[in-house]
Amino acid sequence: MDTITHGIAGALIGKALFRGDSMFAPHSVNRGRVITWSLMLGAIFPDSDVVREMFSHNELLILTWHRSITHSLICLPIFALSLAALTRWFVRWRKWDAPSFAALTGIYAIGIASHILLDLVTSFGTMVWSPLRWSRPAWDLIFIIDFTFSAILLVPQILPWVYAKPEGLQKRALAGWFIFVLGTLAVGGIALTVGAPISVEGIFSAIVLLSAVFLLPALRGFGLKLKRASWNFAGVAAALCYLAAAFFAHHAAFARVQKFAALEHLDVQAIGALPLPPSLWHWDGLVRAPRGVYEMRIDFGDTPGEPGLPAGSSAQALPLEYRFYPDAPANSYIETAKSLPQVQTVLWFARFPVTRFHKEGADAVVEISDLRFPHVKPDRPASFTYRVLFGATGTVLSQGWDK
Repeated sequence: MDTITHGIAGALIGKALFRGDSMFAPHSVNRGRVITWSLMLGAIFPDSDVVREMFSHNELLILTWHRSITHSLICLPIFALSLAALTRWFVRWRKWDAPSFAALTGIYAIGIASHILLDLVTSFGTMVWSPLRWSRPAWDLIFIIDFTFSAILLVPQILPWVYAKPEGLQKRALAGWFIFVLGTLAVGGIALTVGAPISVEGIFSAIVLLSAVFLLPALRGFGLKLKRASWNFAGVAAALCYLAAAFFAHHAAFARVQKFAALEHLDVQAIGALPLPPSLWHWDGLVRAPRGVYEMRIDFGDTPGEPGLPAGSSAQALPLEYRFYPDAPANSYIETAKSLPQVQTVLWFARFPVTRFHKEGADAVVEISDLRFPHVKPDRPASFTYRVLFGATGTVLSQGWDK
């Protein structure tokens, strides 16, 4: 999950569940604002590990370091205690009213835990048991950057401002609606440009939903009667419902991938159903077999499901098309590349690796791609492709991520 969404989630939790105040309220800093800021800072703290990457020339830190110690459930208490102690010192210096040290420790623990959870539901993998174990659990429920989920977390924090008072209500409602509609059009345009599975109808449906959320509460002053905590609690509930929907959609997609592997009699080494942006209706089914990786795109909107099941989740609803990405036949260059420590790190990280080989004049190139990170259009190269260039004599001339 991106850092901005983590911060938005932390602020929402603080306001909805811990009586947090608005982060930018016009009045002086009070206990409620300290709670919201602390939860927000706790929710973004784990991504502080990128600071080391910024000052390092080791381009594999994104695999070996990112989402490790700072994302560890084992280390969480240490970070929560440290951040609480730092906050207590700061609020005493500023002479602000603030929760006790114990309460702040719990608040920071919840913020950090929310970050770890929202990283676990993506496909990147999070080393939650480091430093005892360096495995990368990944639940594959939502995409790493999910604008729909971000909006679900952010809109309930904007609506209390919109419906704070009758004066200027229409202007605030229209301003909020316009900004989010503009953002929807921008995201939809980018998605259509890169070939993501989104339709004009889907964009229009999102705009209609935003219109209802921002404008309908103005009827008969309904929105003016709701307290800020009610809006924020509704946002937490909506976010949990979205994660639940992602869970069931993933279950249905994964079942379809399993059926495909069984029908094709594949010798499965790894299998998964990974979310494709920007909708829970679209999934990327991947099966790693001894000779390469099979990929099938799943769209639950294509095929009617059986009664009581989501559209497209029928046992008979299998993808009619798939792509096969074969590994290059083994040769001395590939064997040498796989013996390099950097390549071994890449292979440790990759869940669906594909090895390619080609010549560039007298030089030889070995590329290893992790198909877990989608090339949205099949004719585009995958992200996270590591490239090793060999000279004519077999020496390694260069290695690194394919930019």
